[in-house]
Amino acid sequence: MINRSLSYYAILFYIAVVFLSCSENGLNPSEEPQTFASLDEELEAQLKAVSNDMGLPYFTMPDETDYDKIPQDPKNPITAEKVELGKFLFHETGIGINPRNPEEAGTFSCASCHHAEAGFQPGIRQGVGEGGIGFGEKGEARRVNPDYGFDFLDIQPIRTPSIVNTAWQEVMLWNGQLGNTPINEGTEIKWALRSPKSLNFLGFEGLETQAIAGLTIHRQRVNDEFVNEHPDYKAMFDEAFPQIPETERYNDTIAGLAIAAYERTVVTNKAPFQEWLKGDKTALSEKEKKGAILFFGKAGCVSCHTGPALSSNAFYALGMKDLIGEGVTNTVGQDFFTSAEGRGGFTGNEDELFQFKVPQLYNLIESPFYGHGGSFTSIRDVVAYKNAAIPENDLVGEQYISNRFKPLGLTEEEIDQITVFIEKGLRDPDLMRYAPTNLPTGNCFPNADEMSKIDLGCN
Repeated sequence: MINRSLSYYAILFYIAVVFLSCSENGLNPSEEPQTFASLDEELEAQLKAVSNDMGLPYFTMPDETDYDKIPQDPKNPITAEKVELGKFLFHETGIGINPRNPEEAGTFSCASCHHAEAGFQPGIRQGVGEGGIGFGEKGEARRVNPDYGFDFLDIQPIRTPSIVNTAWQEVMLWNGQLGNTPINEGTEIKWALRSPKSLNFLGFEGLETQAIAGLTIHRQRVNDEFVNEHPDYKAMFDEAFPQIPETERYNDTIAGLAIAAYERTVVTNKAPFQEWLKGDKTALSEKEKKGAILFFGKAGCVSCHTGPALSSNAFYALGMKDLIGEGVTNTVGQDFFTSAEGRGGFTGNEDELFQFKVPQLYNLIESPFYGHGGSFTSIRDVVAYKNAAIPENDLVGEQYISNRFKPLGLTEEEIDQITVFIEKGLRDPDLMRYAPTNLPTGNCFPNADEMSKIDLGCN
């Protein structure tokens, strides 16, 4: 009888220990851990959990020609005619007719720093427009002309972001200063006259505002003289903007609207992850699926990188280095300091200092420079940096670092899996479909300096 009682109480003690152990780990002892028949089922469940039950459609991109489903500015609806015109203008070296050095006219384009070969970003750490020479195969050989005066250079004080999937960005640039949208409400006092930010008063969203501003900033110009010299362009402007009076049709503002319409259609809907979302469960490898499950689960990447572009319109300070150091041409002056201060440099709010916009994550592998300062040279380095959560920029005080920037507890194997998902699962293999084969002017592109012409094999 005594032995039976002891056994009974021993069993009760064992059950109590198991109960407490489960409770400490956050598990309900009455529930079995969820199991999945496959990685696909697990990933689908994970996507549903982080998308307010919307599941796969929440992350799925439309076709590039399905304009009604692509986010667009209501003041600049996308049409096939605008997209065609914008694609040509984006790559057209012939509109580079306002350089500081007259000898460099017609040698650069928007695509000098945003070319398809490098995922519509520069193939080098620091983008160079006027004053750059060479191209290589993916833009990796472009460099500053050593004989060019610094005052003539059009060189960027911050890493040039990709135009890929910018349809899902309401404001543009790393600090979000371009765009008349709710995000920028209350910043109107910062839209100084005679600065690119003043174009926010036109009332367009970020992509349109940036495209209009970029033409002037990067020494390009579209005017009556240009379109009259090139009848093909005149005809395309007439077809794309018939509602605009002819006397107001051929200028940088209208050209910028066409470029923005084109940019909105540059979507990575052929990436393996997108194919998987649309039903092809063989599109992702096992390792990529495990990486995706971590991305949307344990690692919490989705808390910032979400939606079809895996981006957001939020800003965070992660303590990454600025665009300075070896291999960077000095970018002194207000442009650099404002860029280095991030969102706070634009708004003037101290609590937004050193915050930078969350970037999209597709086709990053095409160019090996990451972060607003291009301080990382591999995607794995970025994942490892976020996993360790140790700021690398000593100029950014601890009080500014986002509370989201904290150790993730990932193993080396898990870091590898997330890296493979980003590198391969998020790579659209056919971005060249968004680049023209030739231009109406017959000019070489994306650059037309003599060294680029040799690299590109054009006259």
